[in-house]
Amino acid sequence: MSTTADLAYADTAADTAAQAAPAPWGQTDLAPRTLRNLMGAYPTGVAIVTMRTADGRDVGLTINSFASLSLDPPLVLWSLVNHSPNLEAFRDCSHFAINVLADGHEELARRFATPAIADKFEGVAVAHAPEGLPVIGDALTVLVCQHDHCRTVGDHLLMVGRVVRTHHQPAAPLVFHAGRFTALQASS
Repeated sequence: MSTTADLAYADTAADTAAQAAPAPWGQTDLAPRTLRNLMGAYPTGVAIVTMRTADGRDVGLTINSFASLSLDPPLVLWSLVNHSPNLEAFRDCSHFAINVLADGHEELARRFATPAIADKFEGVAVAHAPEGLPVIGDALTVLVCQHDHCRTVGDHLLMVGRVVRTHHQPAAPLVFHAGRFTALQASS
């Protein structure tokens, strides 16, 4: 026969065991929309990648998937979704330029991100690198890259470029965070 003390001890032992048991951790909802929202918590810079096709057509699009890959040799990485109408042009190009945007370039970023705009370069200050690429005239940083290699991974084409030429002018970068453009705040 159990006593009240025995029941109290059993309840305390059960509480201790429950506290020691690991609680379920993390979410398992990996739907694209959920992942997009989660990845949006990571602030990124904003760039426009540009190239010229073999027939002389200038192509450009806004990206925030750009990253430094290696300093020696100087390699950068960016990705392009597999259903992009520009996939073949970038996959087959010999060179491309990463144009890192400065704070205040939101309209330019939106322009190059809008598929409905046929000539994204119309009215945009553009220079041309010696490799024949269009580059954004007032970009914060321009990295002219030789196409090193690419590989399809998941639903994106990963593009690796070897940096062959750079240009930089001092300015604050344009930042994308939580689905909107923002700027860095100076720390004190």
